[in-house]
Amino acid sequence: MIAHTIQLALAPVFLLVAIGNIMNILSQRLGRIVDRSRHLQQRHSETTGDEHDIVVREMRFIDRRIGMIGRAMLLLVISGITVGVVVAMLFLGEFMAVDLEGLAAGAFLLAIALLMGALLQFFKETREAAAALRIPEEFLERHRDL
Repeated sequence: MIAHTIQLALAPVFLLVAIGNIMNILSQRLGRIVDRSRHLQQRHSETTGDEHDIVVREMRFIDRRIGMIGRAMLLLVISGITVGVVVAMLFLGEFMAVDLEGLAAGAFLLAIALLMGALLQFFKETREAAAALRIPEEFLERHRDL
């Protein structure tokens, strides 16, 4: 019967791998954002007028992105912990001869919901980053045939 429990535990373990990969991507994005934030913080005291306003706007934007990534990471961590609890419940249920499958299924659904929440935060962050990178219309000179 332990072989069956190990088989049941494989799907949650693959989910843990996926969660780890997403966390790695988010960590890399966060690192680049923090580097940009540090650069802007230096420029903050060196700028005035319109240039200063541009720096402040970008810092606010970066602060929102940091928050989104932070929330996504939090959801992923809780999801990963929940997956670990699912695996533990599967084995404990087997060893103690207690039916924990319904509880494990509920915890697994919670882990998936948390993962989906994290992915939605990631989606929002990438959409906001992409919107900020759009080239302003005045530079595209669409009135010209090129």
